[in-house]
Amino acid sequence: MPVINSIAANAEEMQGWRRHLHANPEIEFDCHQTAAFVMDRLREFGVDAIHDGIATSGLVAIIEGKGQGGTIGLRADMDALPMPETTGLDYASTNEGAMHACGHDGHTTMLLGAAKYLCETRNFAGRVALIFQPAEEGGGGAGVMVEEGIMERFAIDEVYALHNLPDLPVGHFETTPGPIMAAVDEFHIDIRGKGGHAAFPQDCIDPVAAAVAIAQALQTILSRNHDTRQEAVVSLTQIHTGSTDNVIPDTAYLNGTVRTFDPKVQEMIRRRMQEIVAGQGASFGVEATLRYEMHYPATINDAGKVGFAAAVAAEISGAEAVEANRPMEMGAEDFSYMLEKRPGAYLFIGQGESAGLHHPKYDFNDEVSPIGASFFARLVERALPLEG
Repeated sequence: MPVINSIAANAEEMQGWRRHLHANPEIEFDCHQTAAFVMDRLREFGVDAIHDGIATSGLVAIIEGKGQGGTIGLRADMDALPMPETTGLDYASTNEGAMHACGHDGHTTMLLGAAKYLCETRNFAGRVALIFQPAEEGGGGAGVMVEEGIMERFAIDEVYALHNLPDLPVGHFETTPGPIMAAVDEFHIDIRGKGGHAAFPQDCIDPVAAAVAIAQALQTILSRNHDTRQEAVVSLTQIHTGSTDNVIPDTAYLNGTVRTFDPKVQEMIRRRMQEIVAGQGASFGVEATLRYEMHYPATINDAGKVGFAAAVAAEISGAEAVEANRPMEMGAEDFSYMLEKRPGAYLFIGQGESAGLHHPKYDFNDEVSPIGASFFARLVERALPLEG
């Protein structure tokens, strides 16, 4: 596995960075200490400029190459999850209720490793924009950074990101042209009836019966209104109502998620939900309202950039370790906002056998850091080659 030698030599240092980040997780936009740590390392490396305070605690650092050329953006997410850690590691989270359970500590470390190498060698034309982003797990930090103009401000031409993947062998890569991850929406349905004694339902307007009918009807959207050749998910995940056996409650609440790839499918599901909630509400005589919230759009890779990135990954790990046509999945990722603005690619990198993402026993595999850093570095050198 031809990891860049000088990056491999920094493996122990990278492990130290990663474990420091793991022990000090921060949530959503409140990644100020993480950003400060990143900036300290970037200053040590000698980046040409650091622009901080983007999307509250995000930053973009610039490394200039040895000749004229375009700008390639490399993104790492920095935020952790609001959950407890149960790994028992000596570098486990010191911030109660926060944990790096998705490997963003590793993503940040991989980009730092690439930054150190690129600052030392500068074997490329043009420049690199290192994007360290908060709030991937909630808040859409990538979207906020895009709204604040990073693509235009730093003249970014193309953009790439890596995400670790448990149970994929260490150093293997997976990606696909076109959609790779779904758009994610959530829905909230509030039902108001008239409560009372359960022995006298004729004196009540029962929100429980309405909730059950709505829940059942939602399941018909994909089975009867949707073209089954197009991927979509409607998952009802919460129903809350009532307090005891002999009281009909006043209210009921339903909540869930919708995952789609096609905006037309997304709109059809939203429309049918509205019709179902209104119709079932009227039939049961309750007041029923739908709040439908659209969140991250689908993550859609540029086909040409996927081919390029896969070739670079093959340089690092070998062609047999690269799958460039993986099935798309129903998870979501706010890197989608960056890919809406610029062509690029999102890839998974294997981290071997481990607890799953978002599990309280998850820990990023430090063996992966030099591989991911080498991928980022070679990506820059191949995308922005020096003449001659």
